[in-house]
Amino acid sequence: MTTYRLFSSLLLCAALAFLASPSWGAPERWHRLMEPQQLASILARVPQTRVLQVTGDHAAGHIPGAVAAPYALFRGPQENPGQLPELGELTALVQRLGITADTPVVVVHQGSNAADFGAAARVYWTLKSLGVQDLAILNGGHAAWSAAGMPVSTDPVSVTPSQFTPQWRDDWRVTTSEVEALVANGGARLIDARPPSFFQGLQASTGLPGTIRGAGNLAFESFFDGARLKPRAQVSAIRAAYPQPDAPVTVSFCNTGHQAAVNWFILSELQNVPNTRLYAESMTEWSLQARPMDNQPSALRHYWQMTTDWIGTLFGA
Repeated sequence: MTTYRLFSSLLLCAALAFLASPSWGAPERWHRLMEPQQLASILARVPQTRVLQVTGDHAAGHIPGAVAAPYALFRGPQENPGQLPELGELTALVQRLGITADTPVVVVHQGSNAADFGAAARVYWTLKSLGVQDLAILNGGHAAWSAAGMPVSTDPVSVTPSQFTPQWRDDWRVTTSEVEALVANGGARLIDARPPSFFQGLQASTGLPGTIRGAGNLAFESFFDGARLKPRAQVSAIRAAYPQPDAPVTVSFCNTGHQAAVNWFILSELQNVPNTRLYAESMTEWSLQARPMDNQPSALRHYWQMTTDWIGTLFGA
């Protein structure tokens, strides 16, 4: 064998070894939505997996090795919670959590209810946009892990910080100005992830009541049994029954990008709907100005609804 051919063979072997290394592609049997037994298997085989607990009391009990990563750190200010933190803040956060682009990360919520899943989905979306390659959410969260008889620890957890410098990608995000253009030209399928009463303008928590002009309603809770996502076949059936036609881009929104992150995760990551994007700031930012809206109640109707809701809370209705 000539020196040239030997050198070429060595280069080929090195390239194949690099492609086969753990840092290239997801770990074996990795799933974007994991069950407790699957996560336990991953942790036993891939100990470098980073588990993030984003809601719940970490000190009271967590998956062994899980790092406390409070959801609030991934959110915007109180007046606009869906707003993205500055890239510098997010960079410092992922470095403190010891995450790099090729760190396998599983996001865990407490598992109290369906809305809890939204926190995990929003963190997943943020990390994906920052360039983290292998991500998953634990179905049912910490509650499902405990119910499956898996080990729980109360030991403090610290990790070695990383030097990861992420570059934000807008592939899965849509901005307010882009939504304005999509509403004007009709080029998007706009999906309101909130419960029907919010979509119909009967309730509002942040921003004005009503919904974005031309939107349809696919309530995020419809995908759940308790705090767990329904089986894949049922999720697929719910998606297939949704009446809005396909469009070049699908936009998921809610009040602050929390519930909408659930629909984004299901459509983009589980159902592989192309070009599905999250409107992170959602109705809170949309209604700050006089932008096109549907289902806006009259002032009298709005205040009457607020009054009846308040009376209902007094009497436990």
